[in-house]
Amino acid sequence: MRIYGDTMSGNCLKVKWVAERLGLAHEWVDVDILKGETRTDAFLALNAFGQVPVVEFDDGRTLAQSNAIIVHFAQDSALVPADPYQRARMFEWLFWEQYSHEPAIAVRRFQKHYLGRADDEIDPALMDKGNRALAHMAQTLAMHDWLAGGADITLADIALLAYTRLAHEGGFDLAAFPAVGAWVMRCERELGLAPAP
Repeated sequence: MRIYGDTMSGNCLKVKWVAERLGLAHEWVDVDILKGETRTDAFLALNAFGQVPVVEFDDGRTLAQSNAIIVHFAQDSALVPADPYQRARMFEWLFWEQYSHEPAIAVRRFQKHYLGRADDEIDPALMDKGNRALAHMAQTLAMHDWLAGGADITLADIALLAYTRLAHEGGFDLAAFPAVGAWVMRCERELGLAPAP
């Protein structure tokens, strides 16, 4: 299969990390968002929404949306809890990540780090919303090593790690959330990732 993605995108990285963690044979195809490569006719034939990541399976079928992809990849693996309640908690975090975390932290990071906007050019509500998201994570991580509450890393951790470990690029201070910082390091060790720059 082919995974189309841009490594500056946390949504793409989570798909890459899950595929690597599970040893899934794949070809990574770099797609440069900033150069408009998601707007070409060839790419839009894969995903009419013009977004990465997209997976193209050997039979020609495609699948988009990062969390749908990682759930598909990881079904019946240790990354999805066997316990129904912990599995539901994992899904709770996946839904929350796309609704409450990514729209603040990833968006502010993109505007500040990639578009070079000054703080006064960025909607101040993004900082407030991002800090509330980090505080919510910190509350859980003060009591549990992993977000779903079990003894092992799950898709919830991988999904939230992608943008959280780079939150400083959006102006967020992880030092204010020590439980989150410790969790980031735990996840990086577990996944064999070099510490975030």
